[in-house]
Amino acid sequence: MTIALPPQEPLRSPDEVMRLERMGSMFPTRLSFLRSLTRRLSADQAVVTRPVWQINKDGFGHAVYSLRLGGHVYSLIAFSNELDADQRTDRVIAQAWDAAFVLYDGVPDAAEIERLRENAPKQEAGRFTERDLVLSRANKSVRLFAEVTKALREGRQPNAEMIGDIGYLMRTTAVYGNGKFGIADRDVIADRPGLEGPFAAEMLTVWLIRGFTHDLVEHVGGAELDRELKRHLGIGNSTGLGMAPFLVSHPELLNNWMLVRETALARVRAVPMLPLPQRERLQQLAARATQHLSQWDVPDSAQQARIEQLRQDWADLAAQLPELLDQPKPLDQLVRVSKVFTLECQELVVSLVIEPFGDLVDGLTDCMGAAASAPLDPRTDVADLRTALQRDCVWALEYDFGNPQEEAQFWYVSEEKQEPRLGSRYEEPGCELESPLDIARQMQGLARDLVGATGDLAAFLRVFPQHRNAACRVQRLATYPYAEIRENLICDRCKPIDMLRCKLAFFGAAKFDPKSDRWTRITLAQGAPLYDELDDADDWWVPVFKQ
Repeated sequence: MTIALPPQEPLRSPDEVMRLERMGSMFPTRLSFLRSLTRRLSADQAVVTRPVWQINKDGFGHAVYSLRLGGHVYSLIAFSNELDADQRTDRVIAQAWDAAFVLYDGVPDAAEIERLRENAPKQEAGRFTERDLVLSRANKSVRLFAEVTKALREGRQPNAEMIGDIGYLMRTTAVYGNGKFGIADRDVIADRPGLEGPFAAEMLTVWLIRGFTHDLVEHVGGAELDRELKRHLGIGNSTGLGMAPFLVSHPELLNNWMLVRETALARVRAVPMLPLPQRERLQQLAARATQHLSQWDVPDSAQQARIEQLRQDWADLAAQLPELLDQPKPLDQLVRVSKVFTLECQELVVSLVIEPFGDLVDGLTDCMGAAASAPLDPRTDVADLRTALQRDCVWALEYDFGNPQEEAQFWYVSEEKQEPRLGSRYEEPGCELESPLDIARQMQGLARDLVGATGDLAAFLRVFPQHRNAACRVQRLATYPYAEIRENLICDRCKPIDMLRCKLAFFGAAKFDPKSDRWTRITLAQGAPLYDELDDADDWWVPVFKQ
């Protein structure tokens, strides 16, 4: 049986899409993992219960939240701890946090809660089992938490401007899954309905944590928050270098994320005409984006300048929107016109045009996972590998690694925390422990030794075993064209924050707040449905604060 696929325009080229500057300009879409999760929760008619609430009047103790998803019951176990101000830090060297969390497989009994009470606050130093699916920790936004509790105790609602500016009561500093520190391996849940998608368990944890922070502040304040204020309170997150290498070490996954997004864009660009209701919907969404941008300010001067330019670009583009949407292939026209603006404006247009077309694109999210990596094919003729390298890896061959600036940095894993780090090759020791993220340099080395080589790849690698990784990555590009970031990741121009923003946009993050080119704060689940709003779960693209 042949299934007819929707028509689509040609995909954007990997040479255009897989550049760090563009990846670092991405916005969340309806394909992002948090959006997919809330749609699934809604479809399953999930109901969140709170079987345990052992929190004292000051907000310390533990609570359990449970729900059924895909035929399985999961529970968030939350531990709220009393923390001295001098212990509160978002850095990975922290040893204590305001709160610790575990997403648990099933409903924990008293013995399991006691086990996790002992271990969850220790995080990396704790001991965990296969029933523990996700491990997380968070710190309060002390200023906002204090304002909200004070206001509720005084019988009033908190300062709306402060809620709009900060946007979260707690921010996580890690959300660990996939077997880290002894918790369950990914295989335990990989085939479970609702959690089979990338980072679904982690996103479920984040959404549940958000609801706990609402309950906690209302409990301490002794009154209920206004629902509109509550909905705007998401979960903050501090993310650093530890996340950046993921996109390099999981090339098939990166390809599938990007390919789904590009396919969704290609499908909507092929829409021949828009009826009046769809034109009006797109203009409403564009107006929402205008308001979202007006509420996005950051201390970082470089990012603030980008935001201000984006506001102007968006205003100029929005003025053309009624005319563009009235033309044949209107969304294709809109994407083409956006190319005269900045990359951030172009990528916000991508997010906009995908948003109203769930019927065309939502099914693509089933393709965002990845099986185990395909093994190297040693039977390949080296002449074919050489051809593939010259065809698919031109970007890697253009760098001059004789220039110290092209290899000015090196990636490594810290001994103390086992976290990725980035060092200066000519100023810091340790480059002999370099992690293999120098993909362009590896491909150049492979290209040099392929000159004049004959026979099959197996024979070649017996002589040059150091090229195994590069050869495998070149082979992969024939099937996974979006698998490689087409940049030199060890040059002095490489900004890891571009990789962070790309990955976080797929999570569903908004309000990027860079603290350097190596770490950023974001907000997750802002505007998302509350626990009792899952029957209306899918209209929170680029959320805005309605004061």
